[in-house]
Amino acid sequence: MPEATLVEAVNLALARAMADDPDVVLLGEDVGVNGGVFRATVGLQSRFGSDRVIDTPLSEALIGGLCVGMAAQGLKPVGEIQFMGFFYPCIDQLANHASRLRNRTLGRLTCPMVLRAPFGAGIRAPEHHSESAEAMLAHIPGLRVVIPSSPDRAYGLLLAAIRDPDPVVFLEPTRIYRAVKAEVEDNGEALPLDVAFVLREGRDVTLISWGAMLRETLAAAEELAAEGMSAEVIDLATLKPYDEEAVLASVAKTGRCVIVHEAARTGGFGAEIAACIAERGLASLLAPVLRVTGYDAVMPLPRLEQSYMPSVERIAAAARKVCAYN
Repeated sequence: MPEATLVEAVNLALARAMADDPDVVLLGEDVGVNGGVFRATVGLQSRFGSDRVIDTPLSEALIGGLCVGMAAQGLKPVGEIQFMGFFYPCIDQLANHASRLRNRTLGRLTCPMVLRAPFGAGIRAPEHHSESAEAMLAHIPGLRVVIPSSPDRAYGLLLAAIRDPDPVVFLEPTRIYRAVKAEVEDNGEALPLDVAFVLREGRDVTLISWGAMLRETLAAAEELAAEGMSAEVIDLATLKPYDEEAVLASVAKTGRCVIVHEAARTGGFGAEIAACIAERGLASLLAPVLRVTGYDAVMPLPRLEQSYMPSVERIAAAARKVCAYN
């Protein structure tokens, strides 16, 4: 089975979806001739034509609005926003139209659109190119939020997102676009949405994360294993709606939980998970739930961005703390 990077897996999934369904169209800034800012759509315009891989003007609001209109008329648009920091002009279309279309038309219309965006820090980018605002999007009712953490999951989850009858925001962790390779079979098989993946079994503490931070989380689990602690690692994958039952089952087994994300701490999605555990799994807890997160500050410029993001050391220290709690 051939290996692929995450960005190559995204390209494979887009090509497979377009080959299988003539209603799938791609649109965004530079997605056609140039193949996208990270080359996620490279080669697709020459293969499928400029009527299905559409270069748009530099207007994120336009991309969001076109996706809603196309989806309402029977197409399956996949829009690309070049960086998550440019996502904010799309919020009007997502919150007021895409997420409400099924409700507004009493089920007569759905909105089968996907809006893709690279997100997160770690590539030494300038301001507005390193945002992690997934919690803001997860707060919008009717909107599904999906974040892959590996090439194989990127392939299967993107196919599932494109085939979903409702709007999906698909956030691709920029830092690991080309950092890892994995076996990816281009077989057209989707992975289930709304399902968490247990990447490592454990008995002492549950570590929950998503996207690029799974690398540090898994590395922390390895470090803890060398000290005799057994950490279970969960990739949430879909943040909205997330797999509450998988989280609660793991916490029931371990009694301890650490949640890891690089987004700012206040109002981050980790707080939602911690609240769920407090409401539904309090009797299982042997220690308080801890969060290891970014800080309540704008993502710093390249020299300091590594200091902002959760490190293996910070994650392992939080796990040791909950494991030592009496």
